[in-house]
Amino acid sequence: MPFFSIIIPLYNKENFIVKTINSALRQTFSNFEIIIINDGSTDESLNRLKIFNDRRIRIFDIPNSGVSVARNYGIKKSKSKMIALLDSDDIWEKNHLEELYNLWLENPSCGLYCMAYAKRFNNKKKYNAKIYGLSNFSGVVNDFFGSSRIDCVAWTSAVMIPKKTIKKIGYFNQNLRSGQDTDLWIRIATNEKVAFSSKITSNKIINFRENHLSKSKYISDRLKIFELYKLEEEKNLSLKKFLDLNRFSMAIERKEYGDFKNYFTLKKNINKNNLNFKQKTLLNLPGFMLVYMKKIQKALLKINIYLTIYE
Repeated sequence: MPFFSIIIPLYNKENFIVKTINSALRQTFSNFEIIIINDGSTDESLNRLKIFNDRRIRIFDIPNSGVSVARNYGIKKSKSKMIALLDSDDIWEKNHLEELYNLWLENPSCGLYCMAYAKRFNNKKKYNAKIYGLSNFSGVVNDFFGSSRIDCVAWTSAVMIPKKTIKKIGYFNQNLRSGQDTDLWIRIATNEKVAFSSKITSNKIINFRENHLSKSKYISDRLKIFELYKLEEEKNLSLKKFLDLNRFSMAIERKEYGDFKNYFTLKKNINKNNLNFKQKTLLNLPGFMLVYMKKIQKALLKINIYLTIYE
């Protein structure tokens, strides 16, 4: 039995999938299986897989059903007790699985294991994710939501989930086409201990165009998350702040797109004490100024300057 089952949902990533799988195959910890779920790709993604001849790789074809369905399908087909998630356009460092294994050895009773990660915008320079208060850290996180006020402690391609956690907490919500990761992290973190290591072992590839198209397309699903945890956040102030920061981010985005109905709904439900001065200012800026500032942010990235609205 492999220690890890690596779950890779695949949909139209012909330009990335080979690099992604190679980053998994070169791991220093080699006791794993790779389960690739081709989610109805219409490009050359499936053909790209023909170059691999490794018996640890299993490929399944399903009709296009969305990433939650694909991940859940892969988890159910897995043989191991530990699930390592990897999206089809992200890259692992060669020690990723080894460090997750070490984190589990040191903290064997957690429901989620998270490694630190770097962001690469349009596949260029890396910027280390900023996990609040957890630099040079390895162990059980005291406040998952409080530590996620800048970048989230958990990111999909940097986590390991014991299968027993999934059976207890539930699988990815197949009714959500966006925000399903955040939903699962909330369900786990409100019920189980979370372990984190500040060693950076994976790379999150962010394509601005694809990212924003996806966010805009499934806005209704992302709004559902706030309704799902409306009662929970009333008694968990840390979760409330975490969700308010998500509301803030989404409100800014909605105003940029001219979606003022959802902008005002989101703004109304934010406790302004959970925002810093910069965030309060941005929340009230005219839409055209937000669009202009987004262009400035992208321009600064070209000269290796990264500014975030969360600091």
